[in-house]
Amino acid sequence: MEKDIYILGIESSCDDTGIAIVKNGREVLSNVVASQIDIHKLYGGVVPEIASRNHVMNIDGALNEALEKANLTLDDIDAIAVTYGAGLLGALIVGVNFAKSLAYATGKPLIAVNHIQGHICANYIEYPELEPPFVCLVVSGGHTALLEQTDYINHKLLGTTTDDAIGEAFDKVARECGLEYPGGPNIQRQAAQGSANITFINKPHEKHTNYNFSYSGLKTAVINYLHNAEQRGQTVSVPDVCASFQKEAVDQVITKTVDACKNLGYKKIVLAGGVSANMALRTGMEERAKTINAKVYAPKISLCTDNAAMIASKGYFNFINNYSIVDPKTLEAQSSLPL
Repeated sequence: MEKDIYILGIESSCDDTGIAIVKNGREVLSNVVASQIDIHKLYGGVVPEIASRNHVMNIDGALNEALEKANLTLDDIDAIAVTYGAGLLGALIVGVNFAKSLAYATGKPLIAVNHIQGHICANYIEYPELEPPFVCLVVSGGHTALLEQTDYINHKLLGTTTDDAIGEAFDKVARECGLEYPGGPNIQRQAAQGSANITFINKPHEKHTNYNFSYSGLKTAVINYLHNAEQRGQTVSVPDVCASFQKEAVDQVITKTVDACKNLGYKKIVLAGGVSANMALRTGMEERAKTINAKVYAPKISLCTDNAAMIASKGYFNFINNYSIVDPKTLEAQSSLPL
């Protein structure tokens, strides 16, 4: 019988401090997340310096809690995986330096993980039977990308945003509507009470006939609609604005993802990233996927947002494939990384 492999994952790319322990890439033994949402809500968004300071305060306690919940010690850990990019540089530095110190002190291998690739691996936790290849849609505050995942390590970038990411558009529209941070969940709640009866952009997919995306025009159209109504003294239905914006936003990624899956001959569509928690996206993708007899995979909500379990899962697949194992003395955080 092969030995079980335990990976300790560390995540600090934005405002959540995460430490997790995952067995064999798919079984979560502990997944600790110290959230800063209530702090950054006061400022209407993430303040990088405040995020970094709170990572420093939270990370050691998160490690102890993760080990205790998993009923393991550092001696039981086979390797340490850490998000080294992409994200807020100051926040990343906290997690990377903590991981480097831990790896150096314990002699454990250190695995550098791309944050976005970690999001994809959240699906291996949710669906132990899931294996590549498949088409994957990555949607978050900083990314909107369509990938062809060929195996556990390699992928091909099919398309990406030419301007704003979908999550960025959600947050900016939410602010214009007077909604609190984080914008995505609040737009979804408002949309559930409204009707998608406003057209912001006619024929929104004509700008790109390939698999690229664009959200700057949609975001601007919503902002202009709100400003024009305000200047005319007209009352605006925020639920209707949110429902209409949400429909156009998710329809773009749904259409192109299903088209890619059909054209490439796949039957599996995987969703990843914070915006994959959006229910309009999930239900819409499932309905459209049925037209090509494809199955949709999406992590549970707690695995859609930033967490260390997905980083540990990616670390496992890197580890067993001898990929991205790095020297703890030389690893540096990177604010941006290519997909």
